[in-house]
Amino acid sequence: MAKSKEFLYTLYQLAEIYIDDCLSHTTQEVSQGKVVEKMNRHIPTVDFFLRIWIPRNYSKKDTIKRPTYYRWLNWTNTEKQRVIFDIDENFKALARDIVANEGKGIFYAKNRLNMHDRQQVETKTVEKFDFE
Repeated sequence: MAKSKEFLYTLYQLAEIYIDDCLSHTTQEVSQGKVVEKMNRHIPTVDFFLRIWIPRNYSKKDTIKRPTYYRWLNWTNTEKQRVIFDIDENFKALARDIVANEGKGIFYAKNRLNMHDRQQVETKTVEKFDFE
């Protein structure tokens, strides 16, 4: 079944709402004997968004399968590709910010965002003296 422009617009809106949920997520922690809400932003992921978040919060008809998402992302010069690319870039931007500022999701950063540890290699040359 072909997806309409209305479907794409709805998918984009749902992605924005999902990002808001990721930004506003909190956890309960005990601090000074009281339970307090602490900000704990979530890294947005395509898989969770499509398979779990949309069906639980809206309906299964409002989502697409993950392979379809990536197929559309790799198309060129289509409305579907532009919408999916924008959603994907927004997810990555939030993920980069969370990794950079909160140090969470290091494996996600390495695998999905192509971030790498930079190793500093220091070599020392030691001269050998012969004292004979």
